[in-house]
Amino acid sequence: MIRKANVNDVKKIQKLVNYYARRDKMLPRSLNELYENIRNFFVYSEGKKVYGCCALSIDWEDLAEIKSLAVAPNKTGHDIGSNLIKSCLKDAKTLRIKKIFALTYIPGFFERFGFRKISKRKLPHKIWSECIKCVYFPNCKEIAVMKEI
Repeated sequence: MIRKANVNDVKKIQKLVNYYARRDKMLPRSLNELYENIRNFFVYSEGKKVYGCCALSIDWEDLAEIKSLAVAPNKTGHDIGSNLIKSCLKDAKTLRIKKIFALTYIPGFFERFGFRKISKRKLPHKIWSECIKCVYFPNCKEIAVMKEI
């Protein structure tokens, strides 16, 4: 079941995201960051277990970012990631967001939903507000993708 996340999910989200971060597949997230942004997250849960997560973060009046998309390794291939992306896209449409981007190591996954690769130079607000604080800046290997809705 996909639902909006709540504070009881934060440690489970962190465990899931940081599992992939330790393998250099995504950026780590602190508990503080997750609690501050919990309203942005959707989770896929079965009972009390969280097997997937994804956040939609608003960056500007017409721009949002999909962040921290992660699915438990034992649950991949069951459309959980796809359904989490669809939940974020639906939320963005409700909020009247016109463009959604993601920074990813797996652009092909996002391309299945109509995202296209773009230059990071098209995201200056993002780069100077958040990326500059990242340990990987300026040598980030993530690829920027964007979708207009």
